[in-house]
Amino acid sequence: MATATRLKALTQRSQQDQWHYCNEAYSALTVLDNQAWQQWPIAPLNEQGHIAWSKGQQSLWLCQPFTVPQALNGFSLEGLSLRLGLTWWAAAAKIYVNGDAVQEGDLFDCLTRIVLSDRVTPGDTFTVALHLISPGHDDGALVRSEVIYEAAASNPFPEPGFVADELTVLKIYAEQLAPDKLKEIAAAIAPLEWATVPQRDRFQAELTALRQRLLPLSDWMKQRQIACVGHAHLDLAWLWPVEETWQAAERTFESVLSLQETFPELTYTHSSPALFEWLETHQPALFHQVVEAVKAGDWAIDAGLWVEPELNIIGGESLARQILYGQRYSQSRFGQPSAIAWLPDSFGFSWQLPQLLRQGSIQYFATQKLRWNDTTTFPYSLFRWEGLDGTQILSLTLPPIGSDIVPEQMATHGAEWEAQTGFSEMLWLPGMGDHGGGPTRDMLEKARRWANSPFFPQLQFTSAVEHLNRLTAAPVPAPSSQTAAASNSPLPIWRDELYLELHRGCYTTHADQKWFNRHCEQALVEAELFASLGAIQEVFDYPQAALETAWKQVLFNQFHDILPGTAIPAVFVTANQAWQAAHDTACTVRTEALQAIARYTPLPPPPQTPSPQTPVIPLLVFNSLNWERTDLIEVALASLPLEAQAWGVFDPETESWVPSQLSSYPHQRETLPGDPPRPPGAATQLLFLAKVPSVGYRVFWLIPDPEQTAPAGSSTPATGWQLENDFLRATLDPTTGDLAELWEKSMPANLVRSPANQLQAFQDAGQYWDAWDIAPDYADHPLPPPQLQSITWLEQGPLRQRVRVVRTLGASTFQQDYVLDQPLPYLKVETVADWQASQVVLKAAFPLTIEADQATFEIPFGAIARPTNPTDPHEQAKWEVPALRWADLSDGQRGLSVLTDYKHGFDTQPQQLRLTLLKAPIWPDPTADRGYHAFTYALYPHPGTWRDSKTPHQAIAFNTPFHAVCLPPAAETENWVGAKNSLSRQKSCASFLSLGSDTVHLAAFKLSEEAPDAYILRCWDMYGQGTTLDVVTLWGAPTYQRTDLLEIDLLETECAAPIEQLAPWQIATLRVSALVGEF
Repeated sequence: MATATRLKALTQRSQQDQWHYCNEAYSALTVLDNQAWQQWPIAPLNEQGHIAWSKGQQSLWLCQPFTVPQALNGFSLEGLSLRLGLTWWAAAAKIYVNGDAVQEGDLFDCLTRIVLSDRVTPGDTFTVALHLISPGHDDGALVRSEVIYEAAASNPFPEPGFVADELTVLKIYAEQLAPDKLKEIAAAIAPLEWATVPQRDRFQAELTALRQRLLPLSDWMKQRQIACVGHAHLDLAWLWPVEETWQAAERTFESVLSLQETFPELTYTHSSPALFEWLETHQPALFHQVVEAVKAGDWAIDAGLWVEPELNIIGGESLARQILYGQRYSQSRFGQPSAIAWLPDSFGFSWQLPQLLRQGSIQYFATQKLRWNDTTTFPYSLFRWEGLDGTQILSLTLPPIGSDIVPEQMATHGAEWEAQTGFSEMLWLPGMGDHGGGPTRDMLEKARRWANSPFFPQLQFTSAVEHLNRLTAAPVPAPSSQTAAASNSPLPIWRDELYLELHRGCYTTHADQKWFNRHCEQALVEAELFASLGAIQEVFDYPQAALETAWKQVLFNQFHDILPGTAIPAVFVTANQAWQAAHDTACTVRTEALQAIARYTPLPPPPQTPSPQTPVIPLLVFNSLNWERTDLIEVALASLPLEAQAWGVFDPETESWVPSQLSSYPHQRETLPGDPPRPPGAATQLLFLAKVPSVGYRVFWLIPDPEQTAPAGSSTPATGWQLENDFLRATLDPTTGDLAELWEKSMPANLVRSPANQLQAFQDAGQYWDAWDIAPDYADHPLPPPQLQSITWLEQGPLRQRVRVVRTLGASTFQQDYVLDQPLPYLKVETVADWQASQVVLKAAFPLTIEADQATFEIPFGAIARPTNPTDPHEQAKWEVPALRWADLSDGQRGLSVLTDYKHGFDTQPQQLRLTLLKAPIWPDPTADRGYHAFTYALYPHPGTWRDSKTPHQAIAFNTPFHAVCLPPAAETENWVGAKNSLSRQKSCASFLSLGSDTVHLAAFKLSEEAPDAYILRCWDMYGQGTTLDVVTLWGAPTYQRTDLLEIDLLETECAAPIEQLAPWQIATLRVSALVGEF
């Protein structure tokens, strides 16, 4: 609007072209104590009007004097206040006025309006100096510098710049909602006498008359409301270490509490109970002030989850614990759980989140991250998000976080919001963010001033939950809206995951974080399970406090800049210490609980031996999964209490000897990325076949076997480079090391097109968010294929076959063992990589002989089908997608599932699955992922669909090895002759717990948070077809109570019958009590 522009020019002026500059790293004393800066040249402006300088922590000094003129474009400035408005992009900023340091800032505290004078007199002079340090990863810039002259807020005659903003606000709303009102605005402006500008009193009267002519529009504008909530988004770690986060939180909270004394209308919200737990421990006085502010209604804890986590690659049980611990803390410290899941910055949202949130007493979901989409614009601002099981949650696309009180921005957002939703009340979140900060005094002063404008929506501070409560209670669209829906029209429904069309590299970057997350999740769930079983049987004390601490360490590290691998190196030093502590706790509890259970397990008699002196060692194999399974158990010979060159394995249940095999090749499952792989030795592992019942154990006896004295041979067999068992046959190409053929024996066709398991590397550069993103055009920049160095048979035993392929790719080396175990229907690819690339992404491709229009992927507590040849732009943007433990491509007759341990990124085509293995970004961690990696994936060819072939069962078992507990030799234990409190019958195997359905997965079995004699059982329907849950335990007839995720009863009475119907994809939580255990 030309009038607004002209009015602004009377009290505002850019100073961008007046700065003298110098790139030398001078001290402030050198610059400020002499006038040498006057000889510096004027800084050039780039095409955007910015003053830019080089990245890499480079220094820039800018200096200029400001002299107050008599008038600006004819308008007298006498008596107005003077502010200097600045916006920068710099790692550090320091501002000096007349030699005094007046403010500091950084990348996130990056804008200000410095008061140079409360009341100017023409001729007043101010010398301003800026010292800016560029970011390490990006060029720096002074984006804006302007002088702003303003009337006092109490002055009934606002300055021309303020009137200009009022006109802009009116125009924005009218254009969006009532175009006919544009004529009224133009008619009101037309009589304005510009010739009176030099006569300030007369021109002020002209502006007063203009506002009077616009006054009929005031009632229309005041039908709108802006619900303001002060906020400071605070990443728990990112471009700073966690320790700095605590300091930023203290400063932010102290600032908010101080401002609330001066501005009692200010309300504030913050997330992350993990942060408040730290505050409670380390700054109790400040924490008490926050609690009192919450009680007074001045502060809201909008959280829902323990932190704002990564939500695509954490397990379903981790999501449940994020909600459980977050909500319990909010309830216990602040008097109520959060009604809203406040997740403004997480990198996409998995499809089971609505069900989990609603089960956690959460009514609303809020994010703004979908505004970051790089391909499509997310279509809804307010909508119902329907989860995989049909659960709906009211969802809000938040306004931008880290916002100022800028009327033009607020009006633009408000008008678009109203045009789209029909609601006249919109939310705004003033406050500096990312590194904390929160609302500033200047923001609150501007808010007060604009609240009093007749041409601005009603502006009131409130809470986000109160805002959403009003929308749901009385959704009345603005009557002037041309596009608003009727007040009782249903909100749009989104039936899909909320995929972020950006940050697709987060599924892969910093593999160490993914390794720790997967291993800690698994170890903690098993630790709780076996600790519970031991406690029920009164042989083990359940360590609830230690397990809660470990869980919280894991949940904290699932924060959306730690687990995705998108932080500076120092963050991962601290994170890995916490991961390791949690892993150690979980493994220790699991081991000690298993040992306690094993010690009190009555054993069947040992087999007859040739000599009474022959040692006989009892070995108990435990299965933590809720279905009977057959798999190989690997026992390290060094863990046995006696030395022998080889061992025979006797199964007392079948009274038969079990096939076994010695191996020199230890699994690299416990090798952390960055650590060198475990070397092969002589015979280091004993392998044998075990069939173990649901959540149960099986006893085996180990006896020295002089006939088996060496591992299986390694010469090339007559079949060449072919591995085969009862389920499949795989043939390797000896010239490349790729997979040439893969046959599932019940199907008469090869499933793969050669070359499969081809390692494909691509240049992955040119992205600002280097660690976060994969270059969209990476496929256009392939690198030369790997070169085969060797291919060798290593094992050809009755239980395991192994062929090793070694390849090089540039400076990187890949050792891949194709491993086929006799009882398993999948081919494992055990990989050890020495990764030495830079800005390269590495994938393993599996071209197939089948064609399908959809591929299916595991998500937390569910699965999702995504198109392989999408035509919709929203689906086309999903060219790299996340999965937890498996992905599948099937045509209905046959298919291939790729099972993974801690690799999560996939891309698909109608005839190809491709797994992303490694990435090599250079920012913010310049050496991320360089070094050793050990990981395993598996190829599972199958008939039918993923449901028919039970892919979830295979993937979960692939990630859940048996656990073996070795007891002292039979001569040294009394277990086998009957133990105290034992059942009358000695058992060779037993199931402690089963769920009565082969389509349900036991997600957790743990001690109740509140009831010391009750246990929580959580499970989910993993095939999406619904099922019947029938819980059977080894002990008596326990009672059951259905609860929500917070372990609050959903039924009024307990049930003796454990049978429950599960709807498709339903997650169920039961409290199990009256358990009395004995063996």
